[in-house]
Amino acid sequence: MSESHQAPADGRARLRADCASCFGLCCVALPFAASADFAVDKAAGTPCRNLLADFRCGIHASLREKGFPGCTVFDCHGAGQQVSQVTFAGRDWRTAPDSAGQMFQVFAVMRQLHELLWYLSEALTLPEARPVHGELRRALTEVERLTGEQAGTLAGLDVAALRARINPMLLRTSELVRATVPGRTKNRRGADLIGARLHRADLRGANLRGAYLIAADLTRADLRAADLIGADLRDADLSGADLTGSVFLTQPQVNAAKGDTATTLPGALERPAHWRT
Repeated sequence: MSESHQAPADGRARLRADCASCFGLCCVALPFAASADFAVDKAAGTPCRNLLADFRCGIHASLREKGFPGCTVFDCHGAGQQVSQVTFAGRDWRTAPDSAGQMFQVFAVMRQLHELLWYLSEALTLPEARPVHGELRRALTEVERLTGEQAGTLAGLDVAALRARINPMLLRTSELVRATVPGRTKNRRGADLIGARLHRADLRGANLRGAYLIAADLTRADLRAADLIGADLRDADLSGADLTGSVFLTQPQVNAAKGDTATTLPGALERPAHWRT
């Protein structure tokens, strides 16, 4: 789905989906509805009609053309192979159908844990966040331990409570990074910016946590050091935008947006193949 890209030197290198080591969990466990993103309805726990016997996608090379662009946006941060090969030790849901329900439940939990690992690993690469590096390392160690727990423990894990404990550290990280930007930065946390005209906007160091930027025009916008955790970038136009040093941006967010060769991304992220050349 993406062009080749040098893997990040930090712990995020292992937080990349390895579909060859997964039992097609995202193609079975997750539901989707017929829409612009998916050509058909599919219930949770039901295999996608395009899933092959060897757990590969039968239309992977033409997902967008076949009406499944939503599949090209999704990224499990490596949760699929962790559940398939570690939690369930290589036992797949087809040959061990009694474990299928629990496997799908654990996959949903593992995906959230791996997303937290992505954020924590990123924060530990940021020199501005040194004052909280100790807390971040302890949190990273805890989450890594949890990913290795037994299926029953993972299925009952209170991820919301875990997020609530970790979020203050990520907020502090964001504040420390954004404080390096001169002047007063914009606070658009959770803002409704759907379809907003932000061409060439100066959003350096902006707080855009959870902002709704669906179909926003961010062409040639300056998003350096902006906090984009949880921002909805579906169909946002990032052509020519500068996201150098932006924090907590993930591959699914980038995949959901539009861009071109002039868009600059943080080094750990890949330029989607569907972006304009």
